[in-house]
Amino acid sequence: MGFHMQILIALLLGIKRNWHIFAGLILGIVCGILFPQDKFPFAHQIFSFVGQIFINAIQMVVIPLVISAIVIGISSIGDNKQLAKFGKKMILYYAIITVAAVTIGALLGTWLQPGIQAREFISPDVAQELSGVVAGMINDQHSHLAQIFLNLIPKNPFYSLSLGDMVPIIIFVLIFSVALSKIGEINRPIVSFFESVFAATMKVTDWIMYLAAPGIFGLVASSVSSFGVQIFHGVGKYFLVIFIGIMLQFVVVYPLMLKTFSKISVIKLYSAVTEAAMVAFGTASSSATLPLTITCCEKRGISSKICSFVLPLGATLNMDGSAMVQTIAVLFLTQAYGISLDPMTIIQIALLAMVASSTCAGIPGAGLITIALVLNGIGLTPEQMVTGFSFLFALDRLTDMLRTTANVVSDTVVAAIIADGANEINYDLFNSDEFEKDLV
Repeated sequence: MGFHMQILIALLLGIKRNWHIFAGLILGIVCGILFPQDKFPFAHQIFSFVGQIFINAIQMVVIPLVISAIVIGISSIGDNKQLAKFGKKMILYYAIITVAAVTIGALLGTWLQPGIQAREFISPDVAQELSGVVAGMINDQHSHLAQIFLNLIPKNPFYSLSLGDMVPIIIFVLIFSVALSKIGEINRPIVSFFESVFAATMKVTDWIMYLAAPGIFGLVASSVSSFGVQIFHGVGKYFLVIFIGIMLQFVVVYPLMLKTFSKISVIKLYSAVTEAAMVAFGTASSSATLPLTITCCEKRGISSKICSFVLPLGATLNMDGSAMVQTIAVLFLTQAYGISLDPMTIIQIALLAMVASSTCAGIPGAGLITIALVLNGIGLTPEQMVTGFSFLFALDRLTDMLRTTANVVSDTVVAAIIADGANEINYDLFNSDEFEKDLV
């Protein structure tokens, strides 16, 4: 199958499976044009109300999703019998790839400043208020640096939970999860409880994603009603920065990883997993793509032992594309609202994006849900930045497709590296030029 046909199939899959998202976006643009705020203020209020419901619903699932995902992920890795052989390397490689992703995102976002073009659409009063909030938080951190580090270890985790103070919550949950992984089968009641919480939260997330179409409709219609279609001029640079960042992962980071830690040809690997990458691009779901990802790797000679261990965990924990997009998105929002950030705060955003991405569900739109966690780390919430979030949602389908493709391909990079190091790969099959059977 030709490359252009694979791209066409991916796009058609994306439209077919997510037509309601595209419909909500287009309908929101049309209604925003037909009902400008100055002539139809009541319609604008309805649009804003619908969009705010979606924002609130997103925030509702952040804490249970983050906590349950971390507990399940760490405890399951600790219990796995193959952890000693493959797990440590897998975690190391995933960490390197994700650190590279957030570093690229932070550097590009700081250098190219995609949020500047959106600043004209933000209320000056709101921008000034939020800028003061973040400036106050940064000053407090500089004045009471020792206390800031002390506060990272919560004296009362439930009090931090009630405040929604995510950084101390995450630190406690990480420590607790590692402890669970070390106590053996006695941890099953607790882990089972969080597995149930995660499953229920994922079901709620599924329901929320059914609200994605009306939610995106309300956010886009509200923004277009206020500012007209020129509002989309403000997000062009944002998308460009994300595209450049993802391409750097593909042409620099992944090849360097393969060159440094294995003798795997990046061209051969990309050829082997093209079908999976294209389906990931079309569906914007790493979970939905997982069976095809495993099939592509196994048919190209990577052992089932490696694929069945590394790829499912990667689809859950390794979200380097999501981490990059979240880093750029938060920088975009702060720049749009004129919020100044010092280097330490930017590093904090990148670190939180790494954590948030690892708790991100492998479904379309999930990346924007966990952006709330990153914002909370610098004292902000999505409700305060509704106009800015409407920009993100307007392009969410496109950015989702890019980030998911990176997530899936990076999983295969790590699987190939581990297989190479463990001699769990059929090199004759992997390097064969006769492997042309289409899997789509």
